[in-house]
Amino acid sequence: MMKRLSLATALTALMALPAVAQDRVSIGTGGTGGVFYAVGAGMADLLSRQVDGVSANAEVTGASVENIRRVSAGEMTMGFSSASTLYEAKNGQGVFDGDAQNVAAIAYLYPAVLQIAATQESGAASVADLADLDISIGPPGSNSSVFAERLLNAQGAFNMGNVSFLSYGEATGAIKNGQLDGSIILAGTPAAAFIELFTTEDVTLIPVEADNVTGLLEEYPFYEMVEIAAGTYEGQEGDVTAVGDPAILFTAADADPALVEKITAGLFDNLEALGKVHPAAAKITMEKAGDAPIDLHPGAQAYFDAK
Repeated sequence: MMKRLSLATALTALMALPAVAQDRVSIGTGGTGGVFYAVGAGMADLLSRQVDGVSANAEVTGASVENIRRVSAGEMTMGFSSASTLYEAKNGQGVFDGDAQNVAAIAYLYPAVLQIAATQESGAASVADLADLDISIGPPGSNSSVFAERLLNAQGAFNMGNVSFLSYGEATGAIKNGQLDGSIILAGTPAAAFIELFTTEDVTLIPVEADNVTGLLEEYPFYEMVEIAAGTYEGQEGDVTAVGDPAILFTAADADPALVEKITAGLFDNLEALGKVHPAAAKITMEKAGDAPIDLHPGAQAYFDAK
């Protein structure tokens, strides 16, 4: 007669079975107060809940440049970057001059918009009108200041003697105190600094005319024309044309294609849930996903090709 296994023996046998492998996915984001971190944390939670065999976490980082260097080196699975920084990293330009990085895109996420506000008292109605005004273009070395300087130079409106390099909040405060005529910021819409500015001051959004930035977009192909929808800010009655530097999700060029395809599916098969984590995430669409400034990773491409 066959003897029954004791409970202890059965437990020992179960413990000897191989554990189900978990793919640990790390996502490089940005500071905890930024959109990169908010959306990245939502992605990590979604992937951990919806994708079998994946355990994901969002890492607080210095944003685009740090994310690119760490993902390229295999220290993180994927990360967020502005399109401009990712393009320059792949091509060994800008801060990556002569040091092309090991990166490939997963998807275009959402637009970050270069937004320009000037006081109504200044009379500014176009980018060219900013040449003689006192304006802030964002913190020194920021994507905002680099992008703004390129735009202003393209229209002969960059005047170093009139430019300040302030944080967005500081610029809003300076306008309210009468020390500045305008502010340029790079952010998703609506941006907190401009919500405050348009609520408390008589200011106008300055449009960017497409015909005036043809050369800029040819020289910097990672930028794009976008619209700031009517009603985004108090008193804004119509759509306003602008230029943007979109957010891109990327990974290492030599990352496992099967894992990247699984991650891409986990995100884009659950866009409705992802869109609830932050207003910027609600702008992620299947239609725009492939509009990245560099080639898609083969794993991501395989997912989109199958759709």
